[in-house]
Amino acid sequence: QVQLVESGGGLVQPGGSLRLSCEAPGLSLDYYVIAWFRQAPGKEREGVACFSSSDGRTYYADSVKGRFTISGDNAKNTVYLQMNSLKPEDTAVYYCAADAGCSDYPELYDYWGQGTQVTVSS
Repeated sequence: QVQLVESGGGLVQPGGSLRLSCEAPGLSLDYYVIAWFRQAPGKEREGVACFSSSDGRTYYADSVKGRFTISGDNAKNTVYLQMNSLKPEDTAVYYCAADAGCSDYPELYDYWGQGTQVTVSS
């Protein structure tokens, strides 16, 4: 069973930045996309961004466009989510997930990490 490993969450003030990492041991980024989802208390899990190494494409939710950047390092089997200009509404548990293609539907993803908490507050 493949388990993705997230890191980099924490507490940050509004306007600040964080970089999340998702390591995917045993998965090749040549064949799997890595997506970031987030879930705030009382809300459904929502897609944030997705990275496809095979064709270099990236996808972003409208709420994070221009503020978040997703990228990958195939040699390290790791995908990053750089989050800038953070807002209180970005507060959530952030999860990374792997599948054959990018989708906004979390139920379609085969592999997940345990999640990392991001809190944006003054």
